[in-house]
Amino acid sequence: MKTLCSFLQVGRNMHQGNQTTVSEFLLRGLSNWAEQQKLLLVLFLGMYLVTVGGNGLIILAVGLDSYLHTPMYLFLANLSFADLSSISTSVPNMLMNIQTKSQSISYESCITQMYFSIVFVVIDNFLLGVMAYDRFVAICHPLSYTTIMEPRLCILLTVIPWVLSNAVALTHTLLLLPLLFCDSNALPHFFCDLAPLLRLSCSDTVVNELVLLVVGLSVITFPFSLILFSYVRIVRAVLRLACTEGKWKAFSTCGSHLAVVLLFYGTMVGVYFCPSFTHPDDRDQIGAVLFTVVAPMMNPFIYSLRNKDMKGALRKLICRK
Repeated sequence: MKTLCSFLQVGRNMHQGNQTTVSEFLLRGLSNWAEQQKLLLVLFLGMYLVTVGGNGLIILAVGLDSYLHTPMYLFLANLSFADLSSISTSVPNMLMNIQTKSQSISYESCITQMYFSIVFVVIDNFLLGVMAYDRFVAICHPLSYTTIMEPRLCILLTVIPWVLSNAVALTHTLLLLPLLFCDSNALPHFFCDLAPLLRLSCSDTVVNELVLLVVGLSVITFPFSLILFSYVRIVRAVLRLACTEGKWKAFSTCGSHLAVVLLFYGTMVGVYFCPSFTHPDDRDQIGAVLFTVVAPMMNPFIYSLRNKDMKGALRKLICRK
């Protein structure tokens, strides 16, 4: 972390020149009303504790229960870790600002927070695609599942999303470093997000916005195409089954993942493609709350309530404690 902050400071000094730039940003948060601050504090603290507890239990259950040492649960543990990290990049700082009645965040901390928020949202997207492929292999090629999903491929499918998500975040960060923030330093947000920072800059952000559009569409399109392909093949394979019980069992193994996919992409469509959101700041805040707070909180419930193996592992873990 210190190395990253030092790198950000050096990069900033290289492009600062004789311009007057801000040394910190002011996070306006979700509300300016003092009466609503206590409500937000209690609400987001509760959501944060539930998210940390739920995702932490899933990680522990997968790690300690040998029955869950399969590719499906390896990817689930990575998703839970990404969700836990995603909410931890923004909510604790927001809660501290509400408690201390301080809105300031240093330039280096802001860029670092932006970097990791991008990483964990992007990794969620890629992992959902990987998990869809895993379900496709399990249902369409059950006899060859252990051969196809060998340990080497599982590790590769786990590492590649992390590498790509860091590459995406690093690209946006390096393009942001040369930008200057001259007069205003107030961000209408509860954490440092890329889009509000670009709108706040007094530099030309055409290249940044073009890269954001191209990379963003690529990050969304490839995993979604993989998910769509996987479920089309899964549905075709299941419909060929003569036994109704077999059809239900096959679909039930995909239920949890499909619910998370619908939550993730449904909120994306509702926020970013719904014409009712005309103000970009409101849209960014609603999208950030859904992706970094609500979705990470809901995912453990979806997987634990709809998955018999996970419920059994969690029950054993709690009883052991």
